[in-house]
Amino acid sequence: MKRLLAAVTCCVFVLVGCTDPDDRPDDAEPNPAPSPTASADETDSSAPPAPEESGEPSEEPTEKPDPVSLPALMAKEYDGRRLRLGAEVYTTSTQRQYEVTYRGGGLTISGRIAIPEGKGPFPAIVLAHGYIDPAYYVNGQGMTREREWFANNGYIALHVDYRNHAGSDDTALAERGVGEADMRMGYTEDVVNAVLALRAWDGPVDDDRMAVGGRSMGGGVVYNVLVAQPGLVDAGVVWAPVSSDAVDNYDRWIGSDPTRSDIVAALRRSHGLPKDDPEFWEGISARTYFDQISEPVLIHHGTLDDTCPIRWSRETARLMERDGVDVTLTEYPGEGHAFGPQFFASMERTGRFLARHVR
Repeated sequence: MKRLLAAVTCCVFVLVGCTDPDDRPDDAEPNPAPSPTASADETDSSAPPAPEESGEPSEEPTEKPDPVSLPALMAKEYDGRRLRLGAEVYTTSTQRQYEVTYRGGGLTISGRIAIPEGKGPFPAIVLAHGYIDPAYYVNGQGMTREREWFANNGYIALHVDYRNHAGSDDTALAERGVGEADMRMGYTEDVVNAVLALRAWDGPVDDDRMAVGGRSMGGGVVYNVLVAQPGLVDAGVVWAPVSSDAVDNYDRWIGSDPTRSDIVAALRRSHGLPKDDPEFWEGISARTYFDQISEPVLIHHGTLDDTCPIRWSRETARLMERDGVDVTLTEYPGEGHAFGPQFFASMERTGRFLARHVR
């Protein structure tokens, strides 16, 4: 069985800006109380004297991380399980696709799985889609091209809907705080649990050969998964990803959007804005913890991406390389956010990359 994971899931902070190409209209426990101290009258004079202090420093209690942070996600325990196939929704001579559900973190999460024809066992990839308004999202939406390509090329592809999407449990009204409702932390937890559920499944999956992939906002989810759970998978691939710095994403899609003043106010109350509490924002930025990543990473990015600027991926790749990550950034001249003309070129590169590392 694949090595079990180190820690926990992560926090993604990207909102409405990064749209998946398939979204388009058509397309701390408290410290124990100290023991009562005996008064002088109560002290037994016959008792031996207390030992002298050794001079060694006493162990300081470990401070718990902010619950809305990557360190908190690193400390989390995951329980992804009970992957169940539902209706068959797509069939070709090379693959079958089904609606699925699985359990994790006390929730039922829906998704869609593509399974190649044949006996297997097959390597697998878990896919994290880009932003799509949950009010309009339907099962399996986003990354449909990637899902089909992977199954056609011998991979099981499990597409995660995320919580609050499609048939997944709705946590929007639960008391989970702004970190859950608006910072997309839970999406990372959902992807980690999807990997575990797929590994525990009794279907034709090779649980020692797994990767994660994500587009746009989902690329940020992948960065967080790799940071929070090193050793969970063998490799990570992202297309047109958001920034690995949460402040970049805040500035682009929240702070500058007057229609999101409610989110700005909630963040100010809960954590402070970037200028007020930079430590908090570092704690939710994947790049702060790139030295935790143990898997190779492939980044695809178009030079004309006007949604997620390519400079973000250039800086992410530079910082990953500085921290010892095996990272490859492939740039696509003239390509935009949706990867139209060069989509298949990106998938062929992905296939060669995974053939080297998911084995």
